[in-house]
Amino acid sequence: MKSPEYVILRRLNVKRFILKNENYYKIMMGLGMVLCILWILIVDTKPFSDFDYYYRLSVDIASGLPWGDTYTSVGYCMLLGGFFKLFGASLFKAKLLNLFLTFASYVSFYGVIKRVNLKERDRKIIFTLFVLMPNNIFYNSLVATELLFTTILIFITFIYFSDIKYKYVYVGILVGLNTLIKPFFILYFFAIFLVELLIEKKIITSIKNSLIILVVCAITIAPWIYRNTKLVGQPTYVSNNGGIVLYINNNSQNKLGRWMPADQVENSIVKTEEYKEANMTQKNKMLTSKAKIWIKSHPIQFIELGFKRLFNTYFWGDDLLYSTNGSALSDSSKAVIFTVTNDIRSTIFVMAIIYILIYSIVILRYIRKGKTQLLNKYTLYNVILFYMFTAVYFVTEGQGRYAFPEIFIMIYCFCYFVRISIHKYKKILYPFNYKDGNNVYKDFS
Repeated sequence: MKSPEYVILRRLNVKRFILKNENYYKIMMGLGMVLCILWILIVDTKPFSDFDYYYRLSVDIASGLPWGDTYTSVGYCMLLGGFFKLFGASLFKAKLLNLFLTFASYVSFYGVIKRVNLKERDRKIIFTLFVLMPNNIFYNSLVATELLFTTILIFITFIYFSDIKYKYVYVGILVGLNTLIKPFFILYFFAIFLVELLIEKKIITSIKNSLIILVVCAITIAPWIYRNTKLVGQPTYVSNNGGIVLYINNNSQNKLGRWMPADQVENSIVKTEEYKEANMTQKNKMLTSKAKIWIKSHPIQFIELGFKRLFNTYFWGDDLLYSTNGSALSDSSKAVIFTVTNDIRSTIFVMAIIYILIYSIVILRYIRKGKTQLLNKYTLYNVILFYMFTAVYFVTEGQGRYAFPEIFIMIYCFCYFVRISIHKYKKILYPFNYKDGNNVYKDFS
């Protein structure tokens, strides 16, 4: 039997290794990649719906066929199609590309947390949770846009928090690439404007830097807009599916804040001859117009649907079900995996959102006092990004997979919520032993 002294020394050695050893990050990356590889080998996911469309379009691109009909954005399919062109098309090769993107996200996120003000212990906890987050493992078997989009977003964050020349130009290029994947991401320039205005308190500099991002982004996506415009015959943005998304999610027949067939909307415009004869851009405008009319005439229902969409996005992790589609896993196994992963996800997201709401009050208080330069820049950045995504999903559509790009934000905020809760507990339970040194409340004063 091992002595108590041996056990204590063993624990101290493990703690010292975790806190002091830089190889810890490499070990975690290796462990994460092993888990991802095992997942795609064991769970033979078959794509369906949007994922099947992305796969087939990527195969078409690799074969020299047209790059879509402007209905949806094809940024992800451009990369996957190019990958297929070089190495051949197959589902397994699409999953190999996912593994590369996952590793790139590990490296980028490591770079991010090394550039922001964090204690090394917190840095390693955050990184460990990010690598071991179930969603970050099972997404490797999906032919989905979220993995590429998230990897680019984390790399953008890495560039933004780095002290390099022309960083706003580089950020603008990357924002343009991500806009080709999710067209709303062009709004990122405004998020940076808010961050810099609050932290630097120099409105001219904030406008200049955010405009650099916007202009470079516009230049980056201009060739694709030109292609779409030439194809349709009238000015056309990155994609034309924004209207249909608004239409099917904002109507009196939609009760869940989720996708529904457009022809099931009462007096559906998609059944009219005018709609059937219109081109893609005209259809997009017609659907958008109808959705806006409904929103204006049904404000209460719109708000109710908006919160249902947010619930579907943040608290219902049905994206796991996509990653087990068509696999040999039994229904009972799928149910167990879903329950466990959804509970983990929901726990992290609930605490993270509580922290974000609390920090939002702090931000407002600092704005009132005129001391926003004292805010934690990285925390502020994460909070503003959260609201950017949330505003989009509130208006458009709610699905669990839409929250995937926010996982790195949620994990950071979750860790700080737990840290503050522990300090609050200690302060109440041991008021005479509590020290203000390294006070986690400095952002909440």
